[in-house]
Amino acid sequence: MSYNKVEISGISTSNLVVLKESEKMELLKKMKEGDESARDELINGNLRLVLSVIQRFMGRGENPDDLFQVGCIGLMKSIDNFDTSHNVRFSTYAVPMISGELRRYLRDNNPIRVSRSLRDLAYKAMQAKEKLTNDNLREPTIEEIAREIGFTKEEVVVALESISDPISLHEPVYSDAGDTIYVMDQVGDKNDDNNWLDEIALKEAIGRLGKREKKILHLRFFKGRTQVEVAQEIGISQAQVSRLEKGALTRIKKHI
Repeated sequence: MSYNKVEISGISTSNLVVLKESEKMELLKKMKEGDESARDELINGNLRLVLSVIQRFMGRGENPDDLFQVGCIGLMKSIDNFDTSHNVRFSTYAVPMISGELRRYLRDNNPIRVSRSLRDLAYKAMQAKEKLTNDNLREPTIEEIAREIGFTKEEVVVALESISDPISLHEPVYSDAGDTIYVMDQVGDKNDDNNWLDEIALKEAIGRLGKREKKILHLRFFKGRTQVEVAQEIGISQAQVSRLEKGALTRIKKHI
């Protein structure tokens, strides 16, 4: 197996070897001691992990074989840089590394041109995110990323959004019991005389929500906070935020 090329055509996931965590740690120790065959065994024993990660990046017009090869490069970097002295599962460390490699590949192949300074800032932010995730074993907030690289929250958000993939008008933004709302459903003409009626109906629907539901929607859709950030601010679990948010959106939708 070469470093930059991995053939996957015809490979069945059922035929891939899956290593136990204890086996991975033992092979990593052997590799650090100079056993080259241990590295190859680690790569082969984690290919299913790569396949599971690239599923998140499918549907963007990229060749699955290319994505798999890039994912394998991320896997190899994870193997070469993993510190066995830390009490962390290998997959916990490898998944962000593989995802980061795939994101860099997709950004570099993005047809939309972004300034070099903005792209460099975005790369720094992504690297800081990977580092903070590995150090804290959780996804960092935008504020934490901004502090890590010495930029403002607004600068980091703009940089990350500049390298995001364009969203299709047919991209679903909300789905409930088969009734799906797409991006194109939310794109309208501001000069439309019916807009003020929609705004009134929306305000009435939001007015019927509880105080906590209003705050969750305000933080999520007006402040751009993640569910994890909202949960930390309000003092409840992320699962509760998700449930309350979904319930509030359902009630608004029924009222409108």
